[in-house]
Amino acid sequence: MRRRNFVRSLLISPIAPAVLAEEQKAANTKAIQPPPEARTPVRQFGPTEVPHLPVIACDLAARPAPNYFNKIQFATLQKLGGILQPPLKNNPGAIEAQAPEFLDFLISVSPEDRQKLYLSGLDSLEQQAKDKFQRSFCDLEAQQADAILRPLLVVRPWPEDLPSDPVQNFITQVHEDLRTATMNSREWALAAEKSGRRFSRGSRTSGYYWAPIDPISEG
Repeated sequence: MRRRNFVRSLLISPIAPAVLAEEQKAANTKAIQPPPEARTPVRQFGPTEVPHLPVIACDLAARPAPNYFNKIQFATLQKLGGILQPPLKNNPGAIEAQAPEFLDFLISVSPEDRQKLYLSGLDSLEQQAKDKFQRSFCDLEAQQADAILRPLLVVRPWPEDLPSDPVQNFITQVHEDLRTATMNSREWALAAEKSGRRFSRGSRTSGYYWAPIDPISEG
């Protein structure tokens, strides 16, 4: 019995100092720890307290600015939009639907031959206005613009039959593009919703509209 107690004391004696040392170390570490930081406003925000800011499409807050056509060409395109696609029957026209701004983007990413068609066509209208009336096309009166455009409007038996004359070809395509862009715009969709019209098969409009991802805008 005495031998058993003696052996037990030999096994416990090396452990006791180590346990006491660890307890003393933990007590010292706890004593020198800095006080907890005060809760700052950032720390106080929880996942449900993060403010939600309203998000709005860029082209609703600012007017898209042209970045492909130069100033004169874009003014000519706007003039064409007002003449070829005016507001009718409570529907917005090309200007109200910002169709020229959309075409400025569309042509900038179009094939080279289409870009040349638009650039040469707009420049030709400007030159004809200068030659006939000594004014820019965008400054022409209604009768003066009609005198230039009427000979360029041709009847096509089939939509695929484009005129061989480059300027007549341009007028044909820009007329179609202005109409399509106008009838598929946000403004047209809102007008249709307000009037209670429904979109049907065969219509030029789909009821949807194009929203730019990263438009270049001016305040």
